[in-house]
Amino acid sequence: MFDSELQAFYQYLQSEKRYSEHTLKNYQRDIRSFIEYCQTREIALWQSIDSQHVRDYVAQRHRKGLSGKSIQRLLSSLRSLFKYLIKYQKLKTNPAVGVTAPRTLRKLPEVLSPDDLNHLLTLDDSDPLAIRDMAIMELLYGCGLRLSELVDLNLNQIDWQSSTLNVIGKGRKQRLTPFGQKAAQAVKKWLATRSRYVAENEQAVFVSQRGTRISASCVQQRLKKWATVKGLDRRLYPHLMRHSFASHILQSSQDLRAVQELLGHANLTTTQIYTHVDFQQLAKVYDAAHPRAKKK
Repeated sequence: MFDSELQAFYQYLQSEKRYSEHTLKNYQRDIRSFIEYCQTREIALWQSIDSQHVRDYVAQRHRKGLSGKSIQRLLSSLRSLFKYLIKYQKLKTNPAVGVTAPRTLRKLPEVLSPDDLNHLLTLDDSDPLAIRDMAIMELLYGCGLRLSELVDLNLNQIDWQSSTLNVIGKGRKQRLTPFGQKAAQAVKKWLATRSRYVAENEQAVFVSQRGTRISASCVQQRLKKWATVKGLDRRLYPHLMRHSFASHILQSSQDLRAVQELLGHANLTTTQIYTHVDFQQLAKVYDAAHPRAKKK
């Protein structure tokens, strides 16, 4: 019985809530884990579940090393499921409401320095894949794109007249994000080369050697390669470019709302983490420069 209810719930998330495939997989994994927990303890689904069962489950996952952030996502998955079941009269109350995740220190995002980025984005290479990779990195840093937004980008989402991208973000929400001259030059150079790879009727801006839409894993692997080639002393990954974009824009503009819009964050609190990154940098400058901060 509950299998059909779960499938209906997942279909609801996909068609009505318009959750991405990645988010949907996370929900499915979280809920599957909770169901297995209930089955091993012979807790009948769904009516027998109460808040104590959810608390015990959360405590067990925390003891096994699951982070507070992951438990927050897990609880969000369960709350959504129970809310859906209440809507269709399979439950009377939501047993996950009021259950909280353990508090954990929020990890500040890493960022690249402007010098590192200038070094990385200076490629004198006529190889078509290098031209493509340069355009990818310019858009990741120049627009602060998520990896999924970059991979899903189609030709008709580029407005050359206004120098903007019509980005499809989380929850299929659209936003306009501007791109600069460097990114425009890199993308145009790639589009002039793209024709030798692209398959017929392919609309993706970035394609693999097979001529089809590039995969997320391919982008990740190519960034790792360029980090090695350029001698960066840290791991390079797509979200690092997005973090760097946000931090550098905020440092220059001090406009948190604008950065929120550019990143496509639903809540300002998500964007505020970059103010902590800036403060951390200010603290380093203070410790290095202030006479009363220096250790003898």
